[in-house]
Amino acid sequence: MAASVPVEKTIYLGAFAHCVSLAELEIVEKGALGVNEQGVISFVEKEVDVEDVRKRHDGWHDARIVSVKDGFFFPGFIDTHTHAPQHPNTGLFGKTTLLDWLDKYTFPMESSFSSLDKASRIYTNFVSRTLSHGTTTCAYYATRHVEATNLLADICLARGQRALVGRVCMDRLSPEYYRDESVESAVQDSKACINYVRSIDAEGSIVRPIITPRFAPSCTASCLAGLGKLAQETDAFVQTHVSENTSECALVKELFPDSESYTHVYEEASLLTPKTILAHAIHLSAEERKLIKERGSKISHCPASNTALTSGCCPVRELLNEGITVGLGTDVSGGFSPSILEEARHAIWTSRFVAMGTPAAAASSLNNAAKLSTAEALYLATRGGAAVVGLKDRVGGFEVGKEFDVQMIRLGSVPEYGDKEGAFGENGASGPVDLFGFESAEEKVEKWVYSGDDRSCVAVWVRGRLVHKTARYEA
Repeated sequence: MAASVPVEKTIYLGAFAHCVSLAELEIVEKGALGVNEQGVISFVEKEVDVEDVRKRHDGWHDARIVSVKDGFFFPGFIDTHTHAPQHPNTGLFGKTTLLDWLDKYTFPMESSFSSLDKASRIYTNFVSRTLSHGTTTCAYYATRHVEATNLLADICLARGQRALVGRVCMDRLSPEYYRDESVESAVQDSKACINYVRSIDAEGSIVRPIITPRFAPSCTASCLAGLGKLAQETDAFVQTHVSENTSECALVKELFPDSESYTHVYEEASLLTPKTILAHAIHLSAEERKLIKERGSKISHCPASNTALTSGCCPVRELLNEGITVGLGTDVSGGFSPSILEEARHAIWTSRFVAMGTPAAAASSLNNAAKLSTAEALYLATRGGAAVVGLKDRVGGFEVGKEFDVQMIRLGSVPEYGDKEGAFGENGASGPVDLFGFESAEEKVEKWVYSGDDRSCVAVWVRGRLVHKTARYEA
């Protein structure tokens, strides 16, 4: 399995880019990254050549060399919220909104995962898809089936993709054929999955368990409390949804009339912790945001899904300004793509929708303040996501001591006029981004963010292990 393949001491040469802070994107045009046999970055050099690097670092004379051409190295993306079993429904939402979409598409598909053959086929394909888009870490929702949830953990470990894998819990407001039989069974089955995931990866270096109440409306107060107690006993991560849709928020108020807010429902169940990932968070009140900040819980911003299901535009700038940790999530299949690069684009567009929706009486500076820059969107996709999933000290950037979770990006150069080679190379192999030779390093990254896709991502490493490559990868 990829997670156990030995790592060869390697020097990665060429341009690299990463976010050193929320607002600052650093681009090194001629760099060197030394990665040791543990998959950890041992040195970072800037504006050097390979011989200089080898001379300066004892023990690296015979290291393998991997160079990037017509592109750059970039940290692996982190998907903080996605539903692996919904992959076959990607793009199917029609005119539905959240609650009727669940009934029409989601519950029928997820319930079919009692078939492990079907689960294996879909999970294997989806994990491969996410890796092909440069995603090195995913927070996955599985289904309520214990065996299928464990299978997803097995697949992630075999492919070498970092993952939080959670069995979905719900003891009401789902079809009779697809719900937990009791609070006790929900807790016991969740505990069984936690124990299994920890048995196959005791250190949690690749796969970790995560307790997963689907969302408050689908769980009774007793079920949420039972899962909160389990979270305390096992010190496991928690993931769920909050304030995604106005109809959903109204339903929560109806089902939990004694709770001050949607967020307080989770607080009262001991589910609001520093290890909690709350997806969407579009319609939070100021009091809810304050509570989330106080508890150290994190937010997964899912802009494509929020738009597809007409849920609303999350005011991400407010969350960031208030000190709340935010990452990006694809939320397949509410979201239509497994690509975090696509989510970065949508995060930028959504922030502009928020800015355009600011009342005309507001100062123009307030309008501009709502907008996310390209660098900020990339930060959410990498370091922000790393903080959401508890990996901020291990991945997300290029610093000594961080683990090498990285994607190699290659772009396409348009040939000079009269060149017999087509502009896209053989079979369009140059990918979706065209370079004409005048672009600065910053402009190359900008072009990739707005025009790139999985064809731009030619190789992916997790902890220094190559877990994905395409025909365009040249070591």
